Amino acid sequence: MPNSPDRPTRVTLGADGPLLVEGPVEVVGDDGTLYTSRRFTAAICTCRRTRTYPWCDTSHRRRVKPGDREPRERGPGRPEKGAGGGDRTDGTA
Repeated sequence: MPNSPDRPTRVTLGADGPLLVEGPVEVVGDDGTLYTSRRFTAAICTCRRTRTYPWCDTSHRRRVKPGDREPRERGPGRPEKGAGGGDRTDGTA
């Protein structure tokens, strides 16, 4: 459910994944850049492996944990990209 004045914004923390924030949402980067997502849920990267920072592109799934031989595979029906989605307000994607 989108944000409403009757209910606070919901942020969901995952053990191995991004922060899921009910949108629309604006994120201010550490350099002051403003990023906007109009999606009903935005996935914000916490591992900094994404190519679409601050939005998660599931790059954290490809990391190799100590003791693993192969990178973790995507589960069935899980998309590789586009989990966060959003637009930079400075005109770049």
